[in-house]
Amino acid sequence: MRRHYLITYDVSDDKRRTRIFETLKDSGDHVQFSVFFCELNAMELASLRTLLMPLVNEKEDQIMLVDLGPSHAPLEGGIECLGKPYEPTTRTMIF
Repeated sequence: MRRHYLITYDVSDDKRRTRIFETLKDSGDHVQFSVFFCELNAMELASLRTLLMPLVNEKEDQIMLVDLGPSHAPLEGGIECLGKPYEPTTRTMIF
């Protein structure tokens, strides 16, 4: 089952931060500085964790993965924005 995740990071080193950004952009939508929305199944989440772990300095950096629920529920229904509204990215499947 696929689930929505909010993934955010606080990384002090520019090189590590760029590597983390590049890793996450392949897995989800970049919605704010250091914030991504991802739709992942358990295997994809485990794979993403495996890719991210070597990029993190455990004493200086933090990546938070927040489970926002099943992917069949609309993500925007649980998001409240002050100011500019959240506008989900339109994705097109190419077969």
